[in-house]
Amino acid sequence: MKLARLLLLASALLMTGCTHNIGDFTVISTKNVDFSVIAGSRRGAQVEGDDIMHVIIFFPTSGAPNLKTAIDRAIESVPGAIALVDARLRFRSFYIPYIYGQDAFLAEGRALVNPAQASHFPTKHIVVTYDAKQDRYIAKPVSAPQYEALKQKYAFAAQS
Repeated sequence: MKLARLLLLASALLMTGCTHNIGDFTVISTKNVDFSVIAGSRRGAQVEGDDIMHVIIFFPTSGAPNLKTAIDRAIESVPGAIALVDARLRFRSFYIPYIYGQDAFLAEGRALVNPAQASHFPTKHIVVTYDAKQDRYIAKPVSAPQYEALKQKYAFAAQS
């Protein structure tokens, strides 16, 4: 019984992980933003971006995670977004010795969308889906044939 408790305590001490809040920001961007367009911009969907480094055994599978990449992924997940509003930046790390671990930068906030930039996408068709696991909307440009196929699929389903 004592051995089981000792093993449980040792495994709890060896599996370490933590999340650090880097900061909360009213507006943050890694893009060159012309401040004159901010007044005409609107708040978009809640978005998240991350940059993760995986560690297998004790070998990293890629370089160190990058905060700029996490912010860029969050901003670029919404067409026409130029910044994040009410953003939170975090660093998460955990490691199970000699098995697996992760280091990650996480960026989340509401996308600040400039309508003028949103219209410069190669397609006029955008499909927005809801990801219930992450509780966020994801906007994705699609081609005209893909859009028409989705429209027919959901129009048929609505008639049934």
